[in-house]
Amino acid sequence: MATEPKKLDDLFLDTLKDIYYAEKQILKALPKMTRAAISPEVKKAFETHRDETETHVERLAEVFEILGKAPRGKTCDAILGIIDEGKSIIEEFEGSPAIDAGLVAAAQAVEHYEIARYGTLKTWAAQLGLKDAVTLLEQTLAEETKTDQLLSKIGISSANKKAA
Repeated sequence: MATEPKKLDDLFLDTLKDIYYAEKQILKALPKMTRAAISPEVKKAFETHRDETETHVERLAEVFEILGKAPRGKTCDAILGIIDEGKSIIEEFEGSPAIDAGLVAAAQAVEHYEIARYGTLKTWAAQLGLKDAVTLLEQTLAEETKTDQLLSKIGISSANKKAA
């Protein structure tokens, strides 16, 4: 018997598992980034984002529930690579005037990945008629976008100048 071709709902679930795993990895990485940051402004941004990320994980669990699935992650090589880049910045620049600029850049790489994933998931959820999922994903997408804008502001107003 031939297997059914995979459809959008399969892709949606697969991508949901990907971002769930990614958010869990981000939760592990943020305290290390906070400790490595010098500027109180950068430290506070990372601490705030850690709290938000916990909420993002909870929202993702709700989306899994909407689908009637247990929340489960699937290894996301992309986020592991982005987090490894952040670790390299910490190893190479810790204690230097450039550390905050490097950490802000690393955090923005994470944000841009998340924004891409949440934007896609929101669009697919709408296509699949998952209105409650759309609402949850939209909330997280808005927060990720706001964090990215805050990081840009910090980079431009202080971190990059200190690094120069």
